[in-house]
Amino acid sequence: MTISSAKRRQPSLAQLRAFAAVAEHLHFRDAAAAIGMSQPALSGAVSALEETLGVTLLERTTRKVLLSPAGERLAVRAKAVLDEVGALLEEAEAVRAPFTGALRLGVIPTVAPYLLPTVLRLVHERYPHLDLQVHEEQTASLVEGLNSGRLDLLLLAVPLGVPGVTELPLFDEDFVLVTPLDHWLGGREGIPREALKELNLLLLDEGHCLRDQALDICREAGREDAPVTTTAAGLSTLVQLVAGGLGCTLLPRTAVKVETTRSSQLLTGYFAEPAPSRRIALAMRTGAARGAEYGQLAEALREAMRPLPVRLLGTGA
Repeated sequence: MTISSAKRRQPSLAQLRAFAAVAEHLHFRDAAAAIGMSQPALSGAVSALEETLGVTLLERTTRKVLLSPAGERLAVRAKAVLDEVGALLEEAEAVRAPFTGALRLGVIPTVAPYLLPTVLRLVHERYPHLDLQVHEEQTASLVEGLNSGRLDLLLLAVPLGVPGVTELPLFDEDFVLVTPLDHWLGGREGIPREALKELNLLLLDEGHCLRDQALDICREAGREDAPVTTTAAGLSTLVQLVAGGLGCTLLPRTAVKVETTRSSQLLTGYFAEPAPSRRIALAMRTGAARGAEYGQLAEALREAMRPLPVRLLGTGA
């Protein structure tokens, strides 16, 4: 180490947080609000960081804030440092007291209404000191939240095929065919997948993974066209459209009891084995500080989900 490097001042975490917030928002007021700092304090922290580093990080004009070329490069480093500090604090919290503190859980809409009662009951009974915070979003948003550190753990359909994400499989569940009362497949068992080639199938809107799964099932059945004439934002609306005679839809088994008991105008049909299915798992960042804790939670969830109409999976599934 040289004398000059030994005497060099180190930036503070507050300075790095201020700069990272400005780099993200490119607006001092928005950045200050995002990290709970006053605007003058934030501006002063960024100026102090520039003085400490000996470089200009921002180009300030009367109308907007831009990153300088040096700021572009160092913003990436600043975020990496803050991420590592966050991981350090998370590791310390996990070592100090497992299953305490906040756990930000992301859940997809086609899972949340049907599995959250089981999840919440388990957490309430077994992990009373865990502050579970639930966020219902579509898959792409959840994965972004996990990778950015906004979320800690996801409950969703897999495989995701995303680098840096580890999946902890919970169960497989079959899809069933929900039809109006007068439909020729209503209430039947052993329905061949090929029957999907001729059906007016109602689907969820773009962005829902269940829509993509339904389309994949149709393609596997030999249907080339996308059977989309009517779509819905949620399964509840989709099922009511079926009850109104607009077509048929596919439901995961965990959703059947909740959704089909709302109308007397529906019948449920079951596919021949092997029935089309989906896999539900927890997903975490690979190497997460609380990884062992999440593994224990997955095991507890599998046991808690035993009464559900699903096929439970082990860690090696």
